[in-house]
Amino acid sequence: MGDSDYGVVLFYSTSGAIRAEKLTKGAGLRVKLIPVPRHLSSDCGVCLRFQSADTDKVRSILDGARVEFEEICAL
Repeated sequence: MGDSDYGVVLFYSTSGAIRAEKLTKGAGLRVKLIPVPRHLSSDCGVCLRFQSADTDKVRSILDGARVEFEEICAL
């Protein structure tokens, strides 16, 4: 898989990123916390990487659990 097969969620806090990882993994998605890529800005140093095909699922899970995030970006 190339980078374009992934998206990332940028967060305001590390605790939000950790909570999002737990929720999305619990839903069976393949996700990973990674350092925020240099070309993206974020208040938090980590982001949640996920497969692009799961973008709508990730957004739905985070919105449903009221996890605050800055934005969802394609890599």
